Amino acid sequence: MIIDKGDKMALRTKSGETVNVRFEINPKARRLILRLDERNREAVAVAPSKKKIGEAAAFARDRIDWIAEHLQALPAQTLLQPGAQFMLRGEPCEITTEGPGRTPKLEVEPRLTLRVPGDAETTGKRVERYLRKAAKSDLSDSVIEYCETLGVEARRVTVKDTRSRWGSCTSDGRLAFSWRLIMAPPPVLQYVAAHECAHLLEMNHSPAFWAHVETCRPEWRKERAWLRNNGRELHAVTAD
Repeated sequence: MIIDKGDKMALRTKSGETVNVRFEINPKARRLILRLDERNREAVAVAPSKKKIGEAAAFARDRIDWIAEHLQALPAQTLLQPGAQFMLRGEPCEITTEGPGRTPKLEVEPRLTLRVPGDAETTGKRVERYLRKAAKSDLSDSVIEYCETLGVEARRVTVKDTRSRWGSCTSDGRLAFSWRLIMAPPPVLQYVAAHECAHLLEMNHSPAFWAHVETCRPEWRKERAWLRNNGRELHAVTAD
């Protein structure tokens, strides 16, 4: 069997469970890499070249029980559909399609509810758009505050659906964040904003960098711990 970039292989564990493995090529990789794609609930075997894909397949096959164990440990997925409940700024929020209008509307009484009128089949995408917009608003406010505190300036703030990091900062002052931070408690979102603003002064994680973070968020250790302990639940939320 010839395996190519982007191909998938179904491997069986000792207990007979089937696990999908996707193959990728990354010329920057110095060795074979095995990671989990939490969104698609599959493993990814990364090879440094096309010639090494066969070795990547054998590498994944030898570790198939490890892969299955870690995939089973992932939190259950939450679909953004009518009747579902997700976290919004750290509080449970229910999705409903009842009510007039065309745009999503957030209600806080008698309980936190996001009303998304219209076709139920498009609810997930519209909820995600709402959350992206809310995330950019909250993050932009925090960036403005912490840039003023640190005496720096951010050129641009964007939100994306990143998986490997919650935020990033380029050398020319562009900040990017995961929109999923809007589901976390506000102090956690604010910590990530402060973290990236501190990178405008220190493009590293030196003691000087963490001192800048602490100037903005004295409780940053607790806020970072929350994200490390609960981040997978945020990534388990999906529009489709």
